[in-house]
Amino acid sequence: MKLHLHEPAPGFHRPLDLLRACHRRITNCLDALERLSGHLEQHGADTEAQSAARRVLAYFEQAAPQHHADEDQDLFPILHAYRDHPEAHPQLGEWMDRLSAEHPRLEAGWDALEPALQNIAAGHADPLEGATDWIQCYRTHLELEEQAVLPLADHLLSAEERALIGRSMARRRGIPDAYAKPADE
Repeated sequence: MKLHLHEPAPGFHRPLDLLRACHRRITNCLDALERLSGHLEQHGADTEAQSAARRVLAYFEQAAPQHHADEDQDLFPILHAYRDHPEAHPQLGEWMDRLSAEHPRLEAGWDALEPALQNIAAGHADPLEGATDWIQCYRTHLELEEQAVLPLADHLLSAEERALIGRSMARRRGIPDAYAKPADE
């Protein structure tokens, strides 16, 4: 069960691409969780399952909360100013409100799955109850961001706004110079 979390990420000078890279990593984790249930039924919490659980845990415990903050504190507030822009979709404000409201629900779903994943990482074959529904909710969430919100952000945001978002994302991760090195999510 391979989990690809170490693809090179764009630098903070390309914050929208960095958000997309994070979405790919989240999708990889969701794919791994889907496979993990079947793997546990056939092989139990073997070393492969333990390793996959540890990688998913590491990602969702560290990078995912930062990603939600990147959107809620940086991207969405700037995009809200474009709600009535003639080139914005009329549902832009509604979409961002919906996505922001979903973040706590996704985090609560993660909190429910985390103990089972910790047990799997420790070698115990706990069932991943609720994983299927949580995965589907997360996929729907990511689809709206990828298909609607980020393309609008690409179109609407100025270079200065992108730089502001990128610098804030870097500071959140303790990186003082947003353009010094690529992100490591």
